[in-house]
Amino acid sequence: MQYLPGALNGRSNVSTVRTFGIRMNKISTPLAALLLVVAAAAFPATAQGVVDGDTISIKGKTYRLYGIAAPEEDQICADGWPAGFEAEAYLSRLVEGKTVVCTPVDQPDRAETDAICHADGVDVGAAMVTGGMALAFVPRSARYITQEEAAAKAGRGVHRHGCVAPWEWRARLAPPKP
Repeated sequence: MQYLPGALNGRSNVSTVRTFGIRMNKISTPLAALLLVVAAAAFPATAQGVVDGDTISIKGKTYRLYGIAAPEEDQICADGWPAGFEAEAYLSRLVEGKTVVCTPVDQPDRAETDAICHADGVDVGAAMVTGGMALAFVPRSARYITQEEAAAKAGRGVHRHGCVAPWEWRARLAPPKP
C-alpha cells in the first residue's frame, strides 16, 4: 500500500491511497463513522416480519399501516372464510423479499407508530385495500376510499365474503361495560 499526497497539501480529511495499483480515497475515521450512521438511517430495509394484517416489523420497529383496518387474526366471516389469516398472508406476500420504506404519520394520540409503507415503491396500504384484504379506516384517513370502492365493486376479499368490519368485530368481542 502506498500513500500519495492528498489534495490541499495533506490537510484535508481525505488522502489518496494506492492499493494493488488502484487509486482510492481514504476518509478519516470520524467522517467514515458519520457516513455509516447517515447511510443506515436513510436506506430502506427488507420487512422482517408481518405482525398481523395491517402491521409490519422492520429492524425491531413496528409499523401499523396508516389509514386501513385489516381483519383481526382470528376473524372468520359468516361464510367461514378466515379473513384474518388471509389478510396476514396477503400482506406477507406484498412485502416478502422487497425493499420496504415506512414514513411515519404524526398521530400524537396513538401509542403505536402509524406509517405509510411502500414495498418496492408500491403503497402497501393501497394494495391491501385494493385486494379486498383491508378496509379504508376513515376515522383516521380518507386516503384509501377509492380503492375500497373498487374492491367492493369487484367483489374482492372481505367484500366477496360479507365480512364484518374489523372495528365491529372487535366491538362484538369486547366485554360489556358495566
